[in-house]
Amino acid sequence: MIYHETYPLNLCGLHRELPIVPVNDDLAIASFVMPGDVPLINACAQALAERIRSYEIDALAAIEAKGLPLAHQVATSLDMDYYVLIRKGAKIYMQDPLTVEESSITTKGTQLFVLDGRQAAYLKGKRVALVDDVTTTGGSERAARCLIEKAGGIIVCEAFVLVEGNWVEERSDLVFLGRLPFFEPTLEGGWKAKEQERR
Repeated sequence: MIYHETYPLNLCGLHRELPIVPVNDDLAIASFVMPGDVPLINACAQALAERIRSYEIDALAAIEAKGLPLAHQVATSLDMDYYVLIRKGAKIYMQDPLTVEESSITTKGTQLFVLDGRQAAYLKGKRVALVDDVTTTGGSERAARCLIEKAGGIIVCEAFVLVEGNWVEERSDLVFLGRLPFFEPTLEGGWKAKEQERR
């Protein structure tokens, strides 16, 4: 199937048309932006919360910024009073922060991922669920896992609304609600789902 301006997504009983955004001449992604879409955030958060409840988690960690409203609602659904935020960049108020650098397909260059020392202390010895909206190449999640493990947290599951591409193998500690394809250009114009090998 050839797509032009948008890609149709049906998720948790809701329909959305996602803009197709070129990354370069040979690759495009469907832009999935949750912040501001209250019905979608609430529906996806409830679905993820139900899926991760059985992992008996003690703490929730999220990566800024698009996944924050989702993590807030997941925490609310699980009756959790607190979740840890992994920031992109150091802030002046942070105490003894843990840091790691990583690259991403959706951001130019490398990014600095930072966990405040006080939040790192909170994670020590806890069973942690990492929650985010989309995993594309896994770069942000690698950085988050590194920081959580440096802090002494035990990652028991990773939960995403969507996995982008087919590179992610299904595994017992991975929870997601759907997949998005990467796209490649067609000779006729427009975009088609890109075939990829899993790794």
